[in-house]
Order: sequence, then structure tokens, then C-alpha cells
Amino acid sequence: MEDAHNTRFSVRDLYPRSLKYLTHYLQGLVKGRLWLQVLVGMALGITTGIFLGPSVGWVDPLLATLISDWLAFPGKLFLALIQMIVIPLIFASIIRGLAATEDIEQLRNMGVRVVLYFIATTALAIIIGIIVASVIKPGTYIDSQSIQVTMAAVPADVASTAATGINLNELPQKIITLLPANPLSSMVESNMLQVVIFAMVMGVALVMMEPAQSKPILDLLGSLQEVCMTVVRWAMLLAPVAVFGLLAQLTAKLGMDALLGMAIYVGTVLLALLILFVFYLIIIFFVARENPFHFIKSVREVLLLAFSTSSSAAVMPLSIKTAEEKLNVRPSVSQFVIPLGATINMNGTALYQGVAALFLAQVFGIEISMAGMALIVLTSVGASIGAPATPGVGIVILSMVLSSVGIPAAGIALIMGVDRILDMSRTAINVSGDLVAAKLMDRWVGSKTTFKDELINQAMREEIRKETGEDVLTPEHLSDD
Repeated sequence: MEDAHNTRFSVRDLYPRSLKYLTHYLQGLVKGRLWLQVLVGMALGITTGIFLGPSVGWVDPLLATLISDWLAFPGKLFLALIQMIVIPLIFASIIRGLAATEDIEQLRNMGVRVVLYFIATTALAIIIGIIVASVIKPGTYIDSQSIQVTMAAVPADVASTAATGINLNELPQKIITLLPANPLSSMVESNMLQVVIFAMVMGVALVMMEPAQSKPILDLLGSLQEVCMTVVRWAMLLAPVAVFGLLAQLTAKLGMDALLGMAIYVGTVLLALLILFVFYLIIIFFVARENPFHFIKSVREVLLLAFSTSSSAAVMPLSIKTAEEKLNVRPSVSQFVIPLGATINMNGTALYQGVAALFLAQVFGIEISMAGMALIVLTSVGASIGAPATPGVGIVILSMVLSSVGIPAAGIALIMGVDRILDMSRTAINVSGDLVAAKLMDRWVGSKTTFKDELINQAMREEIRKETGEDVLTPEHLSDD
């Protein structure tokens, strides 16, 4: 009985430091208005690309290609840095978020509800995208023949990606394979769903162990978070230059005429994202009983930073701080929901898949039946959940969605030129969805401790950390104080 008692309550004896205390890595970016620098970089990049590209013809095509490739170098370095740290950051944050929950009962109730909520809202987001694309029909405004030459720009690995349909006979085995047989291989292959499941298994096991045994691993993961945020800060210094170079390269290759022809498509995606954001505000008003305008004001800074970085994982510390200090979400909820949502709550990305799939189907004159649209929804949900929270991942996911309904994956070349602005926009929506989920889970999941008491306890433990230098506190540290 004593062992059972210890196992049941050991999660309450572990107090890892919140990820929000790493926001000092991001505050300078917020104060320096990184989002404005990024917008300026976008404008300058497009302008530079126009002068280098075929629209003006002032520069020899071979020389223009060479110049644009070098201009894009900082952008590719930026993407590589973010992609490099996102898996260890997510892995560490999910495990420590599990350890921050109040008890096993709260963890079980919240875990089931938040996963079901994520799946439901992801499916709804794709449906919104499909409906908007069906009404506006952006593909009918494009003359695909005039830009067939850009098809060769699709990377071979993207163009050749294939996806198979749903086979019920293989479903049991596919479910089993969600549990990684080799976690390291899953990390190498960026199979984020397997990484998340492995992190959750590890986290639950750690919080059910004796605190003295769990503490060393949680300390190590805390150091890993700090390392990852240091790399994020380095990468963010490149963000404005990165956006400038990438857009300059794309505009130089495609020309301004091709980009202008995509304006209806871009507007369709942005309109659908706006509708999804309005849906979030409706949820905030009717379910969370929060003033939508207060919500917008509270989350403005983190959404602008997410727009600038194109990575929901990179802004997790600020997301957690915003949830706790401006939306009054209990720390035990925010520290679990935000890291999990940064990986599996990709509503903006999922919506983009629906719009892009129908857009390309319209361009190629392919009729998508209701069954095909249902398949797009199912494939997009499965592909978006567990996608890496990194810039540009939507393009890779899209190739899988297109293959599932017979749309040529080579059509991705049509939308790669305008993906940067859409990538930043859908990341902001992804982060807003995480914050809405945290607010709802705070309201739906009961707690033995009030919001005020949790903040008081968290502040008290932070003072102890300053005195002891410890990251993960145990009852011994609290009793010594």
C-alpha cells in the first residue's frame, strides 16, 4: 500500500522549472519588433528579385541565378538551424510539461480531452479550407500553361513522394507502428508523431517514479531546453535577412508575373485562416467566457513573433508565459498543453493543405468527389498531427495529401514561390490555436489548486531555485526552505 501511495502522488513531488522562464531569449526580439523587420525584408526581397528576374531582364539569367542562390544562403541556414533544434526542444518540453501537472488524475483527464479537441479542430480547419476554396475557385484564375517551366523547380524527393490510401486490413499494424521500435530512428527521420508518443511514455514513466530517480533526467532535459533556446536566439537574428534572401531567390526565378497570378490563391488561404481565427474567437467568447478583444490584445506579441519565426516550437516559452500571465491559465495546464499543441495542433497548416489541394486540382482540371474530399480531410489530419513545428513543413505534407487523391505532386512548383508569406501566417494561427486550447483545458479540467495558489507556489519555488541553483525541486528543497 505504501508503494502504491508513493506512485500515486510522486508526480506532486516534482517541480521542474517552467519553460516560460526562458522567454529572456525572445524578449529582445519582441521589443526589437522582429515582425516589422521581417516585413521590410519581404518587401526588399521581392523588389530585389524583380530586378534580378526575367520580368526586368537587367541581369543575365545565369548571373541572376548565382546571385539569388547566394542571397538565399542565410535563409537556408536559418531553416536548417530551426529544423535542427525543434525535435530536442519538443521532446524535452513535453516530458517536463507532463512532470508539471498537478497529479495523475489531472494528467489523464486533460490528456484525453486535449487530444480529442486537437483532432476535432484540425478536421474542422481542413473543412473550412475546402469550403472556401470550393467557393472562390482560385485555380480557375491561373493559366497553368504559362508556368509549366517552373515545374522542374520541385525537389525530386518532394515530387516523388507517394501516399497510399486507407486500408482497413493494415490499420491494426499501422496503429502498432505509432509506438517507435527505435526512438532514435524516429528522431533522425523527423517522425514527430512517434517522437511525441515516445516523449509521453517517458514522461508518464518519470512522474510515476520516485522523485530522486526522476530528477537527474529532468535536470538534463532542462539543460537541453536552454541549449535549444540559445540556438533559437541565434537563428532569429537571421530571420529578416533569411526572408529577404529566400523571397529574392524565388522572385528572381519565377518572375513577378507568376507571383501576381497567384494573388487569388494567397488571398483564399489568408481568408480561410482569418475565418478559422474568428472561429477561435467565438470559442473564446462562448466557451471560455473571455472577451475576444482582450484575447487578441493579450496574444498579439506572441502571434507576431510566431509570424516572424514560422516556428510554433521556437516561441513556446513566450506562449506559456502569455497563457499564464495574460490569459490566466494555470501553470499545470499551460506547461502540458502548449508543448503538446506545438507538435500535434497544426490547424493552420491543415487548413492550408485543404486549400492547396483543391487549388491544384482546379489548375489541372481534376474533379474531386465527396469521397476524395473526405480522403483529403483524413490524410491532412494524419499528416498534420505530428508534423515538425518548423518552417516549410507544409510543402512536404502537401505532397502526401496530393498523392492520396491523384493530383500531380509536381504542381507544388506553382505554390512554392508564395509559400513564405503563407507559412508565416499559418504558424501564427497554429500558435493562437494552442493558446485557445490551453484556455479551454484550464476551464474544462478540474484542479485541487486555484490559479492564484499555483502562481504563488510557482513564484515561491522560483525563489528557492535562485537560492539553491537547482532546476528541478523535490520535497527536500521545499522542507529545507
